[in-house]
Amino acid sequence: MARLILIRHGQSIWNAENRFTGWTNVELSAQGEQEAKNAGNLLSKIKIDSIHTSDLIRAQKTAEIIMQNNVSSKGFITFKDYRLNERNYGELQGLNKEETAEKHGADQVHIWRRSYDIAPPGGESLKMTAERTIPYFTEKILPELEMGKNILVSAHGNSLRSIVMHIEKLSPEEIINVEIPTGEPRFYLYSDGKITKYQ
Repeated sequence: MARLILIRHGQSIWNAENRFTGWTNVELSAQGEQEAKNAGNLLSKIKIDSIHTSDLIRAQKTAEIIMQNNVSSKGFITFKDYRLNERNYGELQGLNKEETAEKHGADQVHIWRRSYDIAPPGGESLKMTAERTIPYFTEKILPELEMGKNILVSAHGNSLRSIVMHIEKLSPEEIINVEIPTGEPRFYLYSDGKITKYQ
């Protein structure tokens, strides 16, 4: 039996400013660092064999903080890959979400943020994001789970939503309502070829 732990990075500076972040490489806020520390305390006695993060500093820093006080893990390996990056928000990146809703309408912004297959201007839909995250999951993460390794994936709201959709076999309609809060681990068990959520 192996564990899979998914965590969205702690709050970033642009999360705090209510901006679309996407592929922009912004740091954690002070709150985000504290969220990572809290997650680290929760996970401190769980042996982690390998970590998978995106190319973005907020996800990498979250993983680093989590592992600083992990007393059970020695010699773990960290993999960094752009395929775990947040969805690209295109022309919306850097814009304030509230101001964008005032300009384009709240309904349109909600569609850009939450729909499965409608992309914001110049950006990616969740479906497009899944087309890179799911191959990464099946090629890199699943084989390690099959070997009995405990895996921590530190990534982003939408890259994780696409993986959750795959793991939990959710429909495009169901995934719309799935929220992944910053800094809160999501736990799965892998056994006999099946992944089941246990928290």
